Amino acid sequence: MSAPSDNPADPFKKALAEATKVMANDPDLAVSYSVDPAGQTYDSIRLPQVSRRMTREEVLLARGTADAFALRHKFHDAKTAAKYMPQGQMAKDLYEAMETARIEAVGAQHMPGTAGNIDAKIGNEALRKGYDSITDAANAPLATAAGYLIRHLTTGRDLPKGAENVMELWRGFIEDHAGDTLDSVSDLLDDQQAFAKFARQMISDLGYGDQLGDDPDGVDDDDDTEAEAGDDEEEQPDSTGDDDDGEEAEAAPEQTQEDSQDASQAEVSMDDQADTEMGEETEMPDGEAPLEPPAPMPISDADPNYNVFTTDFDEEILAEELAEPAELERLRAYLDQQLEPLKGAVSRLANKLQRRLQAQQNRSWEFDLEEGILDAGRLARIVASPTTPLSFKREKDTDFRDTVVTLLLDNSGSMRGRPISIAAICADVMARTLERCAVKVEILGFTTKAWKGGQSREKWLANGRDATPGRLNDLRHIVYKSADAPWRRTRDNLGLMMKEGLLKENIDGEALEWAHRRVAMRQEQRKVLMVISDGAPVDDSTLSVNPANYLEKHLRDVIAMVEKRKAVELVAIGIGHDVTRYYDRAVTITDVEQLAGAMTEQLASLFDEDPRKRARVLGMKKLG
Repeated sequence: MSAPSDNPADPFKKALAEATKVMANDPDLAVSYSVDPAGQTYDSIRLPQVSRRMTREEVLLARGTADAFALRHKFHDAKTAAKYMPQGQMAKDLYEAMETARIEAVGAQHMPGTAGNIDAKIGNEALRKGYDSITDAANAPLATAAGYLIRHLTTGRDLPKGAENVMELWRGFIEDHAGDTLDSVSDLLDDQQAFAKFARQMISDLGYGDQLGDDPDGVDDDDDTEAEAGDDEEEQPDSTGDDDDGEEAEAAPEQTQEDSQDASQAEVSMDDQADTEMGEETEMPDGEAPLEPPAPMPISDADPNYNVFTTDFDEEILAEELAEPAELERLRAYLDQQLEPLKGAVSRLANKLQRRLQAQQNRSWEFDLEEGILDAGRLARIVASPTTPLSFKREKDTDFRDTVVTLLLDNSGSMRGRPISIAAICADVMARTLERCAVKVEILGFTTKAWKGGQSREKWLANGRDATPGRLNDLRHIVYKSADAPWRRTRDNLGLMMKEGLLKENIDGEALEWAHRRVAMRQEQRKVLMVISDGAPVDDSTLSVNPANYLEKHLRDVIAMVEKRKAVELVAIGIGHDVTRYYDRAVTITDVEQLAGAMTEQLASLFDEDPRKRARVLGMKKLG
């Protein structure tokens, strides 16, 4: 018999977990609590942590998150959602936000108690994202506003302050463009398929119809498509143009092999139909001609011509999924042994960085308060006029540059040995140091799953050796530490870099674009991306069948895109390799022992208020 827990939050957490399973109608659902961001898979739910204090905010957020996930588990069908999912990013965001609103509205009908809990969750998120202070619709997310409006109309409930602000900023626009469509929303809540069609119509009404892709029902039911085309000639061009290959693009992630074959057969028949219809309509005016099938989305935002043979075997994976906990612990112990000779030097550099950062955390005072520290400077007023009330003051900390730093580490084979050990140690020290200064840190790594192309190359060989396949290897992008995860929970993950066989080839351009995409989505006002690499991108499989500068050109294009957008500050450190020919703000070191110092100076320089000092550091080209 186990001893009773002394944590007062444990009974609440246990009760909430059981209630969540009941609400989701799934007794096998795994419910856990974590300081990591809340999340959900098909068989598990991760809720926000509830501390021993059990503050009202913690309890309400945990309950609201649990209710939202449980309702989604019960009332949402992933296959239906995938079938009607649009292709473009903005359309996807609108679709997801409206589907979430539908789920929560259905939950409010069947279980009214969930509505208040989810209100608390929405209010917490709106406050965290600063929705209450937005005054211009251009700064408010349209997709979020559309979801809020549908929830408001279908439940009749007022939204929390910040959420209501975002909704009202866009409400006039949404109602002007999609008011007629909105009128039917309350009748569709219990039918996810009908609601998905409604959501797609809303997206079209709001001006994002070009991101919808092909009509899923057009591929599934040829007769219905032809009947609709006959009933409404104005819709015929869209129907014809959209029916070529949208089903495969939309539903492939969720299909079984048999489903894929069925979709391919349907695709062939629709191609024949489209060709026939286009032949019949050759006399139509130019403006009425059937549309060509939509072009596939480019692989890279930086270079639309950059090609990848297949992404089927790429993976973005958490470090803890690549090794058992016992192995990670052993590898971490080995890494700590490597750290021992450098401990003193690295600690001094870390302390130096911390002092420089904390020195800029300006302190200020709030005056004329009713409680706090007695303000001695205003005592003279009391002596002169005894009826004057006492004045108090309180010291406050100014928010220190709301910042997130991403460290992107080259995990290629050429880093094996001393370089990767030093890189892992420095990333570890930087994470600890910056966390003490209230700066969030994300640590990412990039390599490939195999040498010489892996499964991608095998597929290329089996498919007849396309002359210009583009990138021809299986990517592996590793998340060692997410920005929101505390260092103490992820420290063992960095030991993974010591794992034999992990380090292979490096495709820097796609890795940099991936890291930039992750950090650019963060809410922090300032975003820093530091790349640590020991050479140019190299992948023998890709370079053997493409121009020799194929990967290097893409890296340059991605760097140019990041630096032009200026949403993220990009810094690079080259280990024994001159990366200053790629990056504007870079430093090259000739000895890995200098890495800790270079990282410290580069990061510290980013926070220097003295522009001359900052320019001096960032202008360095080489150390050693």
